[in-house]
Amino acid sequence: MMTDFTVGQIVTTKKNHPCGGNRWEILRVGADLILRCLKCGHHVMMSRARLEKSIR
Repeated sequence: MMTDFTVGQIVTTKKNHPCGGNRWEILRVGADLILRCLKCGHHVMMSRARLEKSIR
């Protein structure tokens, strides 16, 4: 499944971040994506394939 991601899109993950949040804003799109936790502001770089598996 190939999902189109856009900058500014909010995604919800299956597992929570250690801060307790599970909503992320997409900051950069490419082969890897950069996400920002909406609860604590932590930035994470993740591959597109890994993100597709972890979102609801």
